[in-house]
Amino acid sequence: MGGWNTSNIPDLTGKTYIVTGATSGLGASTARGLAEAGAMVIMACRNEIKAHEVAKTIRGKTQIRVLDLADLASVRAFADTVDHAHGLINNAGVMAVPYGHTADGFETQIGTNFLGHFALTGLLLDRISERVVNVSSITHYIGRIDLEDLNWERRAYSRFGAYAQTKLAVLMFTYELQRRLLAAGSAKLALAAHPGYAATEINSKTQNLLEQIIDLGNRLIAQNADMGALPTLFAATAPEAEPAGYYGPAHFNWSGHPVRVSSNAASHDEKVAAQLWELAERFTGVDFTVHPD
Repeated sequence: MGGWNTSNIPDLTGKTYIVTGATSGLGASTARGLAEAGAMVIMACRNEIKAHEVAKTIRGKTQIRVLDLADLASVRAFADTVDHAHGLINNAGVMAVPYGHTADGFETQIGTNFLGHFALTGLLLDRISERVVNVSSITHYIGRIDLEDLNWERRAYSRFGAYAQTKLAVLMFTYELQRRLLAAGSAKLALAAHPGYAATEINSKTQNLLEQIIDLGNRLIAQNADMGALPTLFAATAPEAEPAGYYGPAHFNWSGHPVRVSSNAASHDEKVAAQLWELAERFTGVDFTVHPD
């Protein structure tokens, strides 16, 4: 018996979705699924040329707008172009890159994967009418939030440790956002998704010998990006998706059609989540106040 797939996406005619990082992999597949169901998809991408190439392959309505999540000035400029959207899909990210900094001085991965999306969501939330979906990863299980050293200035840098921290932060942000939406009396939903093990370009940027191992895994055992995007599409569109729901592949969090999945205990730590929220507000300069609808 088949599971949930793009044929189950409801008619999205008249709706608008923002997808960050829609130039390849999961983002491109997510944009395609939404557009082909009738939505207008705003492809928020750093590389305009690549975005136009992807847009040509999508049967549906798309717009391309520049967004560099590693630069808060770019995040603010992009947010200024948005009047309204039904859904925001925070998909873009970098994985296990060498130590570096964003334009604002944050460690590259936390700055791009978490702080950039936190700022974007805070700036746009009053203009998003239905759902915010954050893309996490099974690597969140090994993540640890260090509130005293979020930017790896004192710790010995670990590429995968830094990546895992961002994906745990994304989940904690999702759950905290849903708590605040509920407290404010808002009907909007905050949800999260992960692709399992999907072969995408994010897995080819580690710049070391590990690339060869990952490339072999991509060819032998990974599911494709279209399958990896299904949990995100479910979270973004399925009527049965639940507040603070976390969705991933059915087969051991690895592959298959989307189902609701669990996350680790750390992701549900409300005290740390509130502290992380306050820290992100301070770092980004975004006063993220959740208002009632």
